[in-house]
Amino acid sequence: METERLVPFALPRYAEDALRILEGAGHEAWVVGGFVRDAIMRRPCADIDIASSAPWQEVQRLFEDAGWRTRETGCKHGTITVIREHDAIEVTTFRCDGAYLDARHPDEVTFVRSIEEDLARRDFTMNALAYHPERGLLDPYGGLGDIEAGTIRTVGEADKRFSEDALRMLRGCRFASELDFSIEPETFAAMVRNKGLLGRIAVERVRAELDRLLVGPAAGRVLVDACDAIAAVLPEVVAMKGFEQHTPYHIYDVLEHTARAIDGTAPRLRVRWATLLHDMGKPATFFRDENGRGHFYGHPAVSVAIGRGLLERMLFSSADRDRILALVRWHDDVVPPTPRSVKRLLRRLDGDVELFCDLCELKRGDARGQAPEFSAERIALADALEATLADVLASDEAFSLKQLAVGGSDVLAAGIPQGPAVGSVLEDALQAVIDGEVANDRDALLDFVHRWRDQAYSHKFSEQ
Repeated sequence: METERLVPFALPRYAEDALRILEGAGHEAWVVGGFVRDAIMRRPCADIDIASSAPWQEVQRLFEDAGWRTRETGCKHGTITVIREHDAIEVTTFRCDGAYLDARHPDEVTFVRSIEEDLARRDFTMNALAYHPERGLLDPYGGLGDIEAGTIRTVGEADKRFSEDALRMLRGCRFASELDFSIEPETFAAMVRNKGLLGRIAVERVRAELDRLLVGPAAGRVLVDACDAIAAVLPEVVAMKGFEQHTPYHIYDVLEHTARAIDGTAPRLRVRWATLLHDMGKPATFFRDENGRGHFYGHPAVSVAIGRGLLERMLFSSADRDRILALVRWHDDVVPPTPRSVKRLLRRLDGDVELFCDLCELKRGDARGQAPEFSAERIALADALEATLADVLASDEAFSLKQLAVGGSDVLAAGIPQGPAVGSVLEDALQAVIDGEVANDRDALLDFVHRWRDQAYSHKFSEQ
């Protein structure tokens, strides 16, 4: 990057107005943090933070006098949110942090007199930047140079930064994925030394960082590069690292394959989580035949078992967990791109068309993580499955119970007793429709139900 292109940049009008309100009362104020970083990189930036010499009580008074609304969001730490119409800014008094007794929050804060002291408490150099439209960029820790170099580096001593707030380690990995940056070697070494502190961080905060990491443009690379740090919250990846597959289809170990598969999918969160999990069962199911070739029979089922524990630990809802695990369960099935096969797969996915498309995306990513000479055919097959799905949807063919021309009341009226038999006959009727044996027509399906009833009772009487 050329520095001349990076600064200066324009602030939104409401941010300039906020600076004027503070400075008009004799206080010093700067825009700080992520907004400055993203503006320098010409990335979309929304949230604006201002650091000011004004105490929060004074900030509240000044902005309410100017017609803004305020919200007391973090007064203990000197933070108040000021709001004009739909635009909100967090204003925080210059401060330095005291001891971090829980590896996450400072036990106390001390308000300081200068912006330089305030920037010294921040996590990474690229975030320890301050900007003012008249005074320009304040960069005491070389953040601009690290942005230009694509480097994530802590402000000051890395061990101290991470022992203060362990979540910073995951934030660093997440930034590496989102920005396609590399973590400076000493900063990463400190992550590995301090990763045990991540066990003290709330699961919700860990999950939020992992979600953002996984949908970043460099997610796969970071998964490999930062594996030794991420393993503290994703221990399941340890068995994947360096585990060679010994098949002609795979030229990468399980972790590298998984990483390439992640980068080979669209950045949809459910797909990325499923791709992370899809081959976790391979180390547990691996064996080599007499020719030395590796096999992983049954690995999707083991991956589901491992993935279920991981997703439960990460507090996924049962609905999200089931959909992710469905993708893992069926990712390795070979499904011909025929209407009948597509409808059968849709039935296994409870008629969830979006999930079907996610499965096709996972299959494409899985193929892109394989040896190049084998990937094209599998990608084409996934594309063909989606094309066939479009034809099935366009022709309004039945693949779920709700699409059948008969329902439970019709089955009861046909003499099937209330209970499990009702669901059984409807499932069999749907399967017959999918297989093309019966038309999805009320009269044809009622005839099927009557024949099913007669055969069931005939079998029951013959047993007696």
